[in-house]
Amino acid sequence: MSFEDVITRGEDFLRGAPRDSHLWNAASHATCFAMIVGSKFFLNLLYKPELHHIDKLDAALVRARSENRGLLTVMNHMSVVDDPTFYAALPWRFHFDVDTIRWSFGAHNICFSNSALSLFFNLGKVLGTKRFGYGQFQGSVDAAIRILSPDDTLDLEFAPDFNKKPKSVVLQEVNNGPIAKTAQPAPLMSRSPFIRTKTSWFHVFPEGFVLQLEPPHNNSMRYFKWGVSRLLLESTRAPVVLPIFSYGFEKIAPENTAEEGIKRYLPSNIGAEVHIWFGDEVEDAKIETYRSRWRGLCAKYFNPKHPNDLSEELRTGKKAQQLRSEVAAMLREAVLNVRNSTGHFNPEDPRFKDPSFWKEYTRTEGASAPDVKFIGKNWAIRRLQSHLPEYDHSDE
Repeated sequence: MSFEDVITRGEDFLRGAPRDSHLWNAASHATCFAMIVGSKFFLNLLYKPELHHIDKLDAALVRARSENRGLLTVMNHMSVVDDPTFYAALPWRFHFDVDTIRWSFGAHNICFSNSALSLFFNLGKVLGTKRFGYGQFQGSVDAAIRILSPDDTLDLEFAPDFNKKPKSVVLQEVNNGPIAKTAQPAPLMSRSPFIRTKTSWFHVFPEGFVLQLEPPHNNSMRYFKWGVSRLLLESTRAPVVLPIFSYGFEKIAPENTAEEGIKRYLPSNIGAEVHIWFGDEVEDAKIETYRSRWRGLCAKYFNPKHPNDLSEELRTGKKAQQLRSEVAAMLREAVLNVRNSTGHFNPEDPRFKDPSFWKEYTRTEGASAPDVKFIGKNWAIRRLQSHLPEYDHSDE
């Protein structure tokens, strides 16, 4: 369930590129398809990709569209080549329709650092997210909520005063929960900011940074950030959620080559296996439990002076933050279960699921847990990003 202003901000963000143009749509598909073909050729020529239970992704996409819902996939982040290589590993049937090509996030200070890169990644259906203090309330996250909200459900945004307007508003059951629905089409539906004929697929790496650790902690995960919680809680209709775990991409681009000049851009460990495991969909009943709690918070803490937007309590209040934390932890657990099902790794260190562990580890640059060693660098340390355009040297 979303607020109207959230959807509006998301649409404004998407209108930063002419996504409602048929020419743009064609160029976007051509860009994505070209990258997929190149990546697929590279991946299959030099490595051994293997998909496990791909039928679960097929079923999730079919179900999402038959039920007029978005598809949200969540995956661990092992390498800078996770995307587009992950997507290129999928069968050809996922690539011929631009509506089936995934949307994703990309680091703004890397993927959108100049006009040429911005055009390329916009055409590639990537939204730029800013790190280091911008948090989950930024335009790209609002845009992702809009993308996951089917066009004909935009009148389902939260309306705290719906019971005061019985003539213009009716109640509807959506995913087993009551939600406000206006009787007339919402103004937001007058002009979509992008062209699509089917509900969308959004793929996220909720850790936010690549994580490569030395054994025995290899192929573990950081905590999941709260932005992914917003996608699940605030889309107008609950998405179908599918967890994915991959390994082997870290062999293609190991982080210890990040500062070795040309080696950073050359494939490593040629012949290595790359595995992508698809898990079971997160149960709708579990998703609805969290969304029901979110609706309750919205009803209790909305701002009467600004009823169409998130109140400060819904942004930073303890109950709202706790809910987002629980959702993120639940999604991480779903991906961890897929990791465990592979049978290839040691049990994950229980400290790793705790956000406070990683925040202290990053703050102390590893001193708080010397037994946990990175391959390459921990890019969550802000001073290591001083070479990037958005680094603020006034903070030094």
